[in-house]
Amino acid sequence: MAGEVRPIRTKRDYEAALKEVERLWGAKAGTRDGDRLDVLATLIDAYEAEHYPMDPPDPIEAIKFRMEQQNLTRKDLEGILGTRTRVAEVLNRRRGLSINMIRRLHESLGISTDVLIRPSRAKRAA
Repeated sequence: MAGEVRPIRTKRDYEAALKEVERLWGAKAGTRDGDRLDVLATLIDAYEAEHYPMDPPDPIEAIKFRMEQQNLTRKDLEGILGTRTRVAEVLNRRRGLSINMIRRLHESLGISTDVLIRPSRAKRAA
């Protein structure tokens, strides 16, 4: 793939592009190699989005992840979700998120509302 940059249409094209990105990694922005790296990264992203789509995260997993990131405890969530019992019910998937909870989680923890409004895994499996 050292020649001109072409669309990634096959798994072989994809693997060649990954090798080229590895070779170019660390190239300075604005240089010929840096520009090539940017273009290849964009093409790889598009190919991966089409061929390896990822489901958005489960809302409860997103909350737990953010708690871990910010070193928050269940007690810290009481101001957002309500009582200690309510926090436990939500995190244990026995209670769904209300609109007000979603709003407060978004405002307080910065979790996307698109993630929070999705049904949690326990509800989807039922």
